[in-house]
Amino acid sequence: MQIQITSSPSTTPDALVIPVVQTDTLAETLVTIGEKTGVPPSVLNTDFKADAKEVLPLYHPDGRKTYLLGLGKTPGTMDWLRAFRELFFKQKAKLSQQVAIDLTGFDADRVEAVVLGVCGGGYDLRLYQTEKNDTSAFFSEDGQLRLLVDDAQRAAAEQVLTQAEALAATQLDIMTLMNAPSNYMNPLLLADWATASGQQYGYSVKVLHKEELEEQGFDALLSVNKGSDLPPVLIIAEYKPANAANVRKVGLVGKGVTFDTGGISIKPSTNMHLMKSDMGGAAAVLGTVEAAAKLKLPVHLIGIVPATENMVDGSATKPGDVIGSYLGKTIEVIDTDAEGRIILADGLGYMVSNYQPEVLIDLATLTGSIIAALGYHAAGLFTQNDELATQLIRAGDRTGERLWRMPIWDVYKEDIKSDVADLKNFSGKPIAGSISAAKFLEVFTENHPKWAHLDIAGMAFADTEFGSQKNATAYGVRLLIDFLRNL
Repeated sequence: MQIQITSSPSTTPDALVIPVVQTDTLAETLVTIGEKTGVPPSVLNTDFKADAKEVLPLYHPDGRKTYLLGLGKTPGTMDWLRAFRELFFKQKAKLSQQVAIDLTGFDADRVEAVVLGVCGGGYDLRLYQTEKNDTSAFFSEDGQLRLLVDDAQRAAAEQVLTQAEALAATQLDIMTLMNAPSNYMNPLLLADWATASGQQYGYSVKVLHKEELEEQGFDALLSVNKGSDLPPVLIIAEYKPANAANVRKVGLVGKGVTFDTGGISIKPSTNMHLMKSDMGGAAAVLGTVEAAAKLKLPVHLIGIVPATENMVDGSATKPGDVIGSYLGKTIEVIDTDAEGRIILADGLGYMVSNYQPEVLIDLATLTGSIIAALGYHAAGLFTQNDELATQLIRAGDRTGERLWRMPIWDVYKEDIKSDVADLKNFSGKPIAGSISAAKFLEVFTENHPKWAHLDIAGMAFADTEFGSQKNATAYGVRLLIDFLRNL
């Protein structure tokens, strides 16, 4: 599909989408639309209220179609994105090869959400189905999307379009990484993906394999891996712009558990098949590094991903075992299903010891506790740094990938106090689980002054129009790219 910005289309498109905000002047807006489409405004006023995601298709005598797309009263970025994604996903088999979207009267910034929504609508979750008989003329190589904007907005819209296309392609790849089952996406294959991406987009990728991890003392990562037949890896992706000496250095660490049984503290079987998604933090980190390289952002970015399976066999780490870590701190393993924080301990320790980033952020599908607290509408943000919290929350508000700040007071240190080791990985209490997990991770940041932990358990895998069960959202990539742009 090819996308272009225009203020005066040379030909009449086969299909036109007109987004409509539900304002107090909706009746007047529908009069204008009626004049353009030849449909009486009285009919439009009766049949279309511009509710969020509401669609009214209009058919013209010459075969053309016009879709009125409702956005609701005060649509934010995510509302625009989801409305366009659902429309294009549901209509993709019916869409003609040429489609136009009328964005006249809207700010150029809306182009990003629209393009991400349209491209997302072409996503196909049927990754391994052998029979796919339906085809889409619009989402083919010859498909054409024209975005109609005001003359005054055209230059800005062109710039936004370049960024949006780069982000859209990365997000679709990240969704496939997460949606792939664990026999198609294990730690080694995840490292291969990162290596190929680095070669394509011009950033360096180094992979530490099991022998090197053993030599360098990644005892925490290795302990989680003990029950798996597949070896762990540590992926180090580094993007450096040409003038790296004059830019900020940011470190990202992502949890990369490609399948999580819970280990000896085994999970219930009901939804265990969804645990292929437990590398959502890794996907966000790798996607952010790739997107930053594609956009040539003026930031020195290091992404570290400890990757492993958490499986069950006779060699697996047992509850009550005491293990080491890259920084030398000892950990009493109370619950082997609290494995994400254990591998992040080594990822964070390696980052602060070897790269000393000015800003340090980790992301993980870490706890069910954060879902109990926030549901599926925001990720949990944990940080002692007020300035960093403000920057991240603003990025979340702008992108619609929202964050909510949680307490991380020192009184919660009691929850990770161990009788036999430096700390324990689980409090054993049915309360404040996401907070005690954050306090555990904080120990391995070596008191980094600008560290934030994002618990994205409720956001990385969600119900969408793509399938009948939860699937990947690529949450975190747009959030972090926006944060880095404004850093």
